Amino acid sequence: MLPARNSSNAGSTRIDGVTERVAPTSHQTIQCAPLNITFRQVNNRKRPKLNHYAPPTSQLRETVHTAFRFSGRRDGNMQVSAAHLICRPSPSSTQQSSQFAGPEDGSTEFDFAMIDEPSMDAGEDGTITQSQKHKRPAGERDTYLSEIIRLDGRGENARDSCAGCCANPAEFRCQDCDNMQLYCGTCLLANHARSPTHRIQQWNGVFFESSSLKTLGLRVQLGHPIGQPCILPQPAFNNDFVLIDTNGLHELGLDFCGCETSETHVKQLLRHGWFPSTPTDPRTAATFRLLHYYQILSFESKASAYEFYHSLVRLTDNTGMMKRMPDRYDGFMRMVRMWRHLTMLKRFGRGHDPSGVNGTSQGECVVLCPACPQPGKNLPEGWQTASKAKRWLYAVFLAIDANFRLKRRNISSDHADPSLSRGWSYFVEEKEYKAFLAEHLTETQEKSTCSSHNAVNTADTKQSQGLAATGVGTVDCARHNFKRPNGVGDLQKGEKYINMDYLFFSTLRGTQLEMLNVSYDIACQWHKKLWARMKSFPQSHRLDHLTKYIRFFVPKFHLPAHVSKCQTIFSFNFTRFVGRTDGEAPERGWSNINPVASSTKAMGPGCRRDTLDDHFGDWNWKKTVGLGASLLYKMKDALAEKAAHALAFEEFDAVITPEHRSAWLEEMQAWEDNPNDTSISNPLEAKAMGELKLAELEAEDLQRGIDSSLHPQISPSVLIASGIDLEQEQHRLANIAESMGQHATDTQKGSLTQMRNSLRRRIDMWRRTQVLYLPAVQALIDQAAAREGHENAECIHLWLPSELKTKPCDPRLREDEWELRYAQAHDALEELRQCLRIHCSLLTFKREWVRGQGANTRAQNALARIHRRSTACVKRYRSAWMALKSLATIMKKTGWQGRLQELADTHVKPLVDPYATGEGRRHVSWIWMMDSVDHGNEGDDDGVRIEWCKTRARALQWSEEVELLTEEMRRVLEFFTWQQARWEEQGKACVGECAADIEGLRAYAARQANIRRRLADHFRVLWAPFLSLEGPIDPPPQLAEHSLPDLMIPDIL
Repeated sequence: MLPARNSSNAGSTRIDGVTERVAPTSHQTIQCAPLNITFRQVNNRKRPKLNHYAPPTSQLRETVHTAFRFSGRRDGNMQVSAAHLICRPSPSSTQQSSQFAGPEDGSTEFDFAMIDEPSMDAGEDGTITQSQKHKRPAGERDTYLSEIIRLDGRGENARDSCAGCCANPAEFRCQDCDNMQLYCGTCLLANHARSPTHRIQQWNGVFFESSSLKTLGLRVQLGHPIGQPCILPQPAFNNDFVLIDTNGLHELGLDFCGCETSETHVKQLLRHGWFPSTPTDPRTAATFRLLHYYQILSFESKASAYEFYHSLVRLTDNTGMMKRMPDRYDGFMRMVRMWRHLTMLKRFGRGHDPSGVNGTSQGECVVLCPACPQPGKNLPEGWQTASKAKRWLYAVFLAIDANFRLKRRNISSDHADPSLSRGWSYFVEEKEYKAFLAEHLTETQEKSTCSSHNAVNTADTKQSQGLAATGVGTVDCARHNFKRPNGVGDLQKGEKYINMDYLFFSTLRGTQLEMLNVSYDIACQWHKKLWARMKSFPQSHRLDHLTKYIRFFVPKFHLPAHVSKCQTIFSFNFTRFVGRTDGEAPERGWSNINPVASSTKAMGPGCRRDTLDDHFGDWNWKKTVGLGASLLYKMKDALAEKAAHALAFEEFDAVITPEHRSAWLEEMQAWEDNPNDTSISNPLEAKAMGELKLAELEAEDLQRGIDSSLHPQISPSVLIASGIDLEQEQHRLANIAESMGQHATDTQKGSLTQMRNSLRRRIDMWRRTQVLYLPAVQALIDQAAAREGHENAECIHLWLPSELKTKPCDPRLREDEWELRYAQAHDALEELRQCLRIHCSLLTFKREWVRGQGANTRAQNALARIHRRSTACVKRYRSAWMALKSLATIMKKTGWQGRLQELADTHVKPLVDPYATGEGRRHVSWIWMMDSVDHGNEGDDDGVRIEWCKTRARALQWSEEVELLTEEMRRVLEFFTWQQARWEEQGKACVGECAADIEGLRAYAARQANIRRRLADHFRVLWAPFLSLEGPIDPPPQLAEHSLPDLMIPDIL
């Protein structure tokens, strides 16, 4: 319905559209004026927009333009948006009214009269019903605005006399008090004797202008109770004192106590809850609440001290025209840094220790992981002598990584800006660290023999111009993402072994644990000469690795970038006694700390380390209080997965013959007990059946006295295998040459020439042996040389047996090539499937998470690399397929294809296409339907064996995860109990200079013990169903009254 309107002004008025949701019933119509349109017509329209014009009538002399927009929804409904434009013909028009044609059966009536339109829901019959109507008064904003502006005046408090004494004129009011009444200056000072940082406004007869308590004569006396004067007051230096509070910067009239028994100026300020910026003649201080407020704010928002301070300056004066007080930013920075340092010492009991601050040892002021094994704190008695079935539960999981966002510019120095902690927290002690690096940093580290790891190969070429630190390296708890003590250090030039070695040995200094699981994205290279490099370290940093059981892993997300050998030896996926650990813990923490880089990159070295130490400590504490919910969530998930995978393994195992089961189990257990022994075959890898079968046949011939070799070192099978390898090198070199294009640089051309020369020399050496086994090839080589002259190495014809259709060839050589080509085809398909999986995952990740030009460019480069690998796999398979077809014709083989087919471009597609439009017409490519089960082949049993071993490994890992989580829950509760007892003991043994000091020490120790007791009680209630306890546990009274908030996962339950 369109209501009557005042049409005194000519022109157009737009009324915002409304969104309707209606079910797409084909017979339902939308009626507006004479227009009817069905949903079937809407679906058949090419354009989703419908315009309708209602001409003037005798009742409404206004032209109404209605615009409808139709769009489908995933839930099957139709979304309709409508908007009106009313055109008035002349200023002399009078109030008119109009209405749409009334709704008939199955039709929808649209009412656009309201500015805040109603929410419409579709009924079961497809009609629209109004489920809610929320209409705000048209003048509501005016009401709010009027009341806000009203406060700029005196409002109902406009009176001549003071609201306190009712005698003096009322001129002043306070912005921070919960009282808008006006007082005289005398009453205002009396009211603010305990609130010297409140902001005052004075009425000048027209408006309120800023004033201050100091201007009105307020003096703050320290060293005495409020209201009690001092007989010898000592004003602050030059009567210039600024106090920084949460509502701005305040100039105060401050008097220190000068009595004979008075304390120092610093102590007087501290006992008043004000933190001085300097111990000598302090003229600036900050309230404790301000420093605590900024510390928490910086943890959550990562706001810099510069931004926070200048926010306070603007709160004080947002015009810049008032009398400017001297800049206190430098003093504020000193106070913040000292506050961070002192609160760290306080929280770790250094004020309770008789040795004081100087007795602090390295790595002592850290929030330890309660779930990790901590000898003497949360491990049971006799854990060192536990059986093999239980010993793995007391292993520590470490994760090593580097962050190149946390850079620091080359400003200041350790001499000018030393750290206050000196290695007491997460960063290593800088002096010892840099002295060690100075001796070894110039050493060249070996290049990677695995994939092209930038962390290894470009460590010496990392951009470091203008930087004192290119990033930081860290050692974390791999299961719970806690920063380790003395596990953080600056990187001077890339991720060099020497830096990461120092951090690794520093965090493990003095460890009593006997089992270590170390995760590092380049562990396959880093671990090789680790113990040899350790010999150059000080004795205090050396690890007795011969008496410990140490395993190295590559994190799961990084693992596919490694070569296939590394993907087996260093994998978490199928290794026993690691549960479902993934090793990616450091990556999850970088998103929290990276925003700090914008402020810490311009800090001095000491200030930056102290700031990052404080942030790492807060991160660990949030992880501590979140362990209740996080371990609970993991346990529920692990129990469900354990049951599902145990059932899957039972079903699979039931159809395996006893002979295979016992053989595979023995093979798997042998590999699990000796994962680093390369002489033991990995049962999770497909065996190279082609080469293995040929080697076995040659061994049988030799035993029977038959030697078909014409070369003392190269057998026929080795000759053919070498030829196939050379063919693959030719394909790779051809791709490199093609990718260079027409505008290659001289350096690129020189590199290509070197690779061609190297390949040519290898082919020439192989030719000398080839002519011994295939004399007919010599004539073909001479003909090609005479016809084509010099040709590039990648274009040289190799003349393998499959290409010698009409030339004489030893049948044994053809058999050898047949076996090798068959294996090559299967290997190429397996690698192709892996590339397609990775490409699909990267594509999905890029689409959902990657934003920005730089990140998209890097992601696109990664996709291009995977695409090049898949293209190479396709070429390798097609070469093998053509060779097999040729050999089958020559050798008269029939029915040899099996599941192999000719590979077309349309067949190269992922199993699940992220951009697929639907499931109804999707066809799975034949490359994904090769399960290697053909009933009777040796290769068939190999595929079943691998899948059986993997299914068994998954079931065991989920079972281990449940067992490990149960142990971690027990350790957390035991750790809190130990901490509670420690704080209670410190509270009893504390010694102070006076009774007030002792009371403060005992109160703080009791509060810390109470926090640990409440955390333990809270977690015990959450975990009761999973800790083998009898019956439900009622929460303690103090926990029932004050439930603890979960800072990490607030709505996990």
